[in-house]
Amino acid sequence: MLKRHGKTYAEEAGITLRDTPMPLYQLLVLSLLLSARIRADIAVASARAFWKHGMKDARRMAEADWQQRVDALGEGGYRRYDERTATQLGEGAELLLDRWGGDLRRLRRADDPEGALRQVPGIGPMGVSIFLREAQAVWPEYQPYLDGKALQGAEKLGLPASAEKLAGMVGKDELAPLAAGLVRAALSTKVAEEVREAARA
Repeated sequence: MLKRHGKTYAEEAGITLRDTPMPLYQLLVLSLLLSARIRADIAVASARAFWKHGMKDARRMAEADWQQRVDALGEGGYRRYDERTATQLGEGAELLLDRWGGDLRRLRRADDPEGALRQVPGIGPMGVSIFLREAQAVWPEYQPYLDGKALQGAEKLGLPASAEKLAGMVGKDELAPLAAGLVRAALSTKVAEEVREAARA
């Protein structure tokens, strides 16, 4: 599963994840896009469109006008919720700048980082889960972060539906890729069947 589907969504979106402001902000944007009822490949393509047009950090997202954000979403194929999402991204960037200086590492040090993330417009419980599944690669205090969706994928693959047991099967640097692969298996019967067949071969 790791070999075939263990690429993080951040990697797919062209984010080299580090514990620095720009990639963490990009992961937050990607998490917001992925949490809508829209295909993951469209969310990833839309994230890449934002980076292409320079909207790579909270300041530049806030400085872009609403239409520029809508256009980037449209370029990625993200049309269903584009107007609301463009507004949320602008408001979220302003909030992060005002409250955290645009730096999610400051939010990480808050009393309740998950609660602080949920205050960002467009980031609900699912957005927080997506963010922390990937951020555990650079925020090790969240390891192992294998949420309900990842555990659902584990069950489909016949793996233990326990975060601790799954974490014991891989190295710490493989937890975020493992989570991403398990989510893909949860979302796609085709992925789950392909992994099961490869394991039997």
